[in-house]
Amino acid sequence: MIRGHDHASLGGVRHTRPLAIAFGLVAVFAVVEFAAGIASGSLALTADAGHMATDALGLGMALAAVVVSKRVKPNSTRTYGAYRIEILAALANAVLLGGVAAYVLVEAIQRLRSPSEVETGLMLLVALGGLIINIFSYRLLREGAKRSLNVEGAFLEVLGDLLASVGVVVAGVVILMTDWYVVDAIVGIAIGLFILPRAFALGRRAIRILMEVAPEGIDVETMRGRLLALPDVVEVHDLHVWTLTSEMHTATAHLVIRDGVDGHPTLDAAREELATGFGIGHATLQIEPESHTGCHEVAW
Repeated sequence: MIRGHDHASLGGVRHTRPLAIAFGLVAVFAVVEFAAGIASGSLALTADAGHMATDALGLGMALAAVVVSKRVKPNSTRTYGAYRIEILAALANAVLLGGVAAYVLVEAIQRLRSPSEVETGLMLLVALGGLIINIFSYRLLREGAKRSLNVEGAFLEVLGDLLASVGVVVAGVVILMTDWYVVDAIVGIAIGLFILPRAFALGRRAIRILMEVAPEGIDVETMRGRLLALPDVVEVHDLHVWTLTSEMHTATAHLVIRDGVDGHPTLDAAREELATGFGIGHATLQIEPESHTGCHEVAW
């Protein structure tokens, strides 16, 4: 068996502090922005506040997932520990993002039909504050998003809100200069349309992992061919490849070798091929002699 990555190092300490800081900043400012959105009458600002509120919830779930996955160790019941909770948090974030996008789009369409006056000064001041908060959070989470689907979900929320804040600032400037209040609803629609495809993509990736689909970028038949090309290997069956959580791909396979051949070199070669050729950090490989029977007789 190949020993995999120490996942605590992937999703643990290095992600906890940035997530905690971003969570605190976004949660506090979401309340401020929501109050300002109501006071100013700005749909764009209120929509951004709603987005920031879901950001805070998503960041909180992402933070909890990292902490729990680090602290809950594998045991006789949870043989993989709590690694999958990161993927569940990513899926929940995708659902939240989609819900916010739908709400914003509905409200924006109603505002297009009946534009409302907006208190531009308050709108601009708070939007600029939100922009600063989101830029800081974006920088905090950017590196972690490259290594964890869970952190990527939180990062995408912050990125979406950063761009939304830019839109609100632009809308505020346009209204200040032209009194064209329709732009508030237009920015709201733009925010919703920006969020939706990203929510869908994140949810799709999380569902692929939960369904134990082979990781994107790994061709299982190519893997089978390379294992079959190893010296003394005559057959490869029961080959399964899936992702446990971010950066943690796993595989199982039965390798049939010629009778009378020492299986240790084959095991070592297969382990090396999976690790270097496919990035499989954890694999369970069963070596079987060619004369062995009964292995294919499974109930499912």
